[in-house]
Amino acid sequence: MILNGKVALVLGSIKGIGKGLALALAREGVRVAATYYDWQEALPRMQSELAQTGQAYLLLAVNLRDTEKIGPAVRQVADHFGRLDILVNNIERGGWPLVHGPYREAQWDLELETTLRAKQWVFESALPYLKAADDACVINFSSIAGIVGRSGPAGYVFNEGYSAANRGISLLTETWARMGAPNVRVNEIMLGLFETRHAEKTRGWGLLTDDQKKALIDHTLLGRTGKIDDVIKAMRFILVDAPYMTGSVLRLDGGYVLGGEPVGPMPDGVE
Repeated sequence: MILNGKVALVLGSIKGIGKGLALALAREGVRVAATYYDWQEALPRMQSELAQTGQAYLLLAVNLRDTEKIGPAVRQVADHFGRLDILVNNIERGGWPLVHGPYREAQWDLELETTLRAKQWVFESALPYLKAADDACVINFSSIAGIVGRSGPAGYVFNEGYSAANRGISLLTETWARMGAPNVRVNEIMLGLFETRHAEKTRGWGLLTDDQKKALIDHTLLGRTGKIDDVIKAMRFILVDAPYMTGSVLRLDGGYVLGGEPVGPMPDGVE
């Protein structure tokens, strides 16, 4: 895919990873529609940084948990720019047991509505516009919570509702790849511990003890948390350099899922 001149809808773009992705696309000549809902105080800076890219952009204040608002919001993007080529399904609600404590029904519903349900209805609304493009791409964002759940060092970071929602995203990725073929590719980036998502720049991180933080890093083969630039590079790979990839999951976790027990030496065996 040649990015220059394309139109992208990026969910959850007011800060962190979503903001980094939106700005990276704009700097490559993409006209970006970016959604936000919370953290209104970050809006002026986001507007300023998008304006500095020199690309046309659209900021949409929309509560994506309200499914009735999703169709009109997607239609507004397509009407404003005349097309839609890229959907970055980044919205989520991180489930930190250490922050939220034992489940309440409202917290469970919030995680499922944000992390999983909103993605479904955004895709359904966007698909006709994506199919009208010559070469379109959807990137779903998920978490390794869908694999590891509330286990090991991550037990303080991922709770059950968040984990269940993220496992569901992979099913959506596979189904949507079938629905979008052949001209709409759908892939997934599964994130581990990133600086603005479950790591040092999030409020939950400060509630962990030093030993708990060390256990998470020690369980990550590369010995660090991820940076926004790591995600940008993965997104660009899927969009630009992987035209034959669809229905796939790219796990970007520094080796957390593989971490833990070391690989011992081979035994001598018996002749």
